Amino acid sequence: LQKILILLHVTLSVVVGKTLMVLFPNAMKRYILKLGEKSRMNENPKFSYENWGPTFFSFKYWLFVLKVKWKRLEDEAFEGHPAPNTPVVTLSGEVCHLLDFMEDNRPLILNFGSCT
Repeated sequence: LQKILILLHVTLSVVVGKTLMVLFPNAMKRYILKLGEKSRMNENPKFSYENWGPTFFSFKYWLFVLKVKWKRLEDEAFEGHPAPNTPVVTLSGEVCHLLDFMEDNRPLILNFGSCT
C-alpha cells in the first residue's frame, strides 16, 4: 500500500512539474535554480543549469525519485533511537556487522568520504 501511495505521489508531482515547465519555463528555471542554491549545486562552474535543469520531471527523474523513496521505506535508523546493526563489507571483502567494530565503551565513529 505504501509503495502504491508513493507511486501516485511521485507520478502526480512529475506530471504537475512537467506541465509547469512547459507552461512557465522561465519561472520554473528560477525555481529549479533556487533548489540548486540550497543544495549548492550552482557553485560548480562546470555544472550549468543546461546540464541538469531539463532533467527535472523527466522519465529518468521519475524513476530515480521513485527508487529512492521506495528504498527509504526500508530505513531502520530513526533520530533518538539506537543505530541498526547493519551489515557492512570491509575493504578485504569480508561481510560483518557495524557493531562488530565496537570496542569496550569507546564511541564508534563512521567517516564517509569520496575518492572522486
